[in-house]
Amino acid sequence: MAIENVLPANFGYAIFTYMYSFVMLTYLALKVGGARKKYGIKYPTMYSDKELIFNCIQRAHQNTLEVYPQWLVFQTIAALEYPIVASVLGVIWITSRFSYAWGYYTGHPAKRMHGAYGYIGLFGVILLSISVALKLLGVL
Repeated sequence: MAIENVLPANFGYAIFTYMYSFVMLTYLALKVGGARKKYGIKYPTMYSDKELIFNCIQRAHQNTLEVYPQWLVFQTIAALEYPIVASVLGVIWITSRFSYAWGYYTGHPAKRMHGAYGYIGLFGVILLSISVALKLLGVL
């Protein structure tokens, strides 16, 4: 059976959204690697007792990784029924993680809130996933 007979016609947008998320995660990881080199933080040390900026760079990446699996699940569920809307919400969430990181990278952790608009994307795909669940249960 061909994939285009299984997935919604516009699911390609969701696939590109996943690719964008890969770019975002790669960027955040490279920033941590560069900061490790710059500040002399050796593996397996996660955080520095001396370098606040390194901790901010590491934390921006780690926090994104902490929510990424949940986002992937809800993004996929939502995209199976609402591929275009889910993709727009996904792009909002992913883009917000850049804003979040850039704010954090300043060394002023409160500036990470520049990425707070990402909750629109995250909660959006959660709500769409709830809609899918209710449809499958015959409630909607």
